[in-house]
Amino acid sequence: MAGTTQFEPRKMKFYGLRDIESLPQLRKLPEERRFAMRVVANVLPMRANNYVVEDLIDWNRVPDDPIFNLTFMQQGMLSPERFERMAEAVRGGDAERIKRTAGELRLEMNPHPAGQMTANVPVMDESLVQGVQHKYRETCLVFPSAGQTCHAYCTFCFRWPQFVGMDDLKFATDESLRFQEYIKRHTEITDILFTGGDPMVMGINNLRAYIEPLLGPGFEHIETIRIGTKSVSYWPYRYVTDRDADEILRLFERIVGSGRHLAIMGHYNHHVELSTDIAREAVRRIRRTGAQIRCQSPLIRHINDDPQVWAAMWQTQVRLGMIPYYMFIERNTGAKAYFEVPLVRAYEIFRQAYGKVSGLARTVRGPSMSALPGKIAMEGVAEIHGEKVFVLRFIQGRNGDWVKRAFFAKFDEHAAWLTDLKPAFGAKEFFYEAELRQLLEDKQKSLETADSVGD
Repeated sequence: MAGTTQFEPRKMKFYGLRDIESLPQLRKLPEERRFAMRVVANVLPMRANNYVVEDLIDWNRVPDDPIFNLTFMQQGMLSPERFERMAEAVRGGDAERIKRTAGELRLEMNPHPAGQMTANVPVMDESLVQGVQHKYRETCLVFPSAGQTCHAYCTFCFRWPQFVGMDDLKFATDESLRFQEYIKRHTEITDILFTGGDPMVMGINNLRAYIEPLLGPGFEHIETIRIGTKSVSYWPYRYVTDRDADEILRLFERIVGSGRHLAIMGHYNHHVELSTDIAREAVRRIRRTGAQIRCQSPLIRHINDDPQVWAAMWQTQVRLGMIPYYMFIERNTGAKAYFEVPLVRAYEIFRQAYGKVSGLARTVRGPSMSALPGKIAMEGVAEIHGEKVFVLRFIQGRNGDWVKRAFFAKFDEHAAWLTDLKPAFGAKEFFYEAELRQLLEDKQKSLETADSVGD
């Protein structure tokens, strides 16, 4: 066990839309900036906490501070037309109009990209398995119903629909826990990823209820438990001084002791998040349980679109015994236009940062797009037979046979996502597209059968 600590417990305080006009740090900002925050926060979810506000944000650098941009809404997150529609509703003060306008705008912002609501949801006994996504053969994602919030929200978050109160856009397990039976039947699954929201907002009893059954009979095929969490950054007290912190660490030890690998998928977007003593203590205590912390983040304009930031972050992670894992491309949802970086720029940032670190940090992969067909890495720019092209490669695919296969797209300095790209060398489509269409058609038929049985 991690033992005693010199850190004092801290009570968490949340700040959201209602606190924009009262939070002392925000009161120093111009009124028009606070109004813009209110407008955007009526559409996209906003939440910060006292640790983020007091310990991570350098208020002398605002509005350019990266953690400020990571947690507080900016006007550019909505297009000018959408911003004005929402601003008119806010100025009018009619609560029903505000709610209706927000709902309309959310549906225009691609709330569930890459087939999350359709192609990724499994069917068992001719009915949907609630709160589960099974996109890749070996890995199953579970969305615990009690873990559908976070200690603070990232402004870029591609899972923002989980937090806006629109139940038809939310993923969560149902009370029947059918996901356990699904996992038991599908012995090809080796990795379970608990995600959300953030599973680590759950108390120890809920965590045990979800995790401990997977360590027992019938689940021998499960080799790895992954927990996707931002808590190690946004509320490291979770592992140090929270009331059940020691019990959480004992649960981690039990997972490792069962012979499984426990991977804490730490969401770190900037090296500032590892700069505090409490953040480093949380890392130390987690690692002492035998768990590994693998670190991932999207490349985000206004926050970390600088190779120096990435190199510093990867170096810090390696020094603390963590494993740099992924650089992602910002997904095509929500405020993507505000945060996105063109693919060619993303590749250069990755390449330059990669060149500044030792081999131990070069475990990181990317820049990668979690797109409809799978995880696709931007490997570089080349000139082949006189044509300038992007070199792309599958890291994961809906069909495992696509993995490690390289393919080529026409060079496009403005392209920021897979759907912006065109095949190179006169090809009509990329090699996987015909098979992908068939996979999606087959999936749609299984969903329609499940819906008809449910009716």
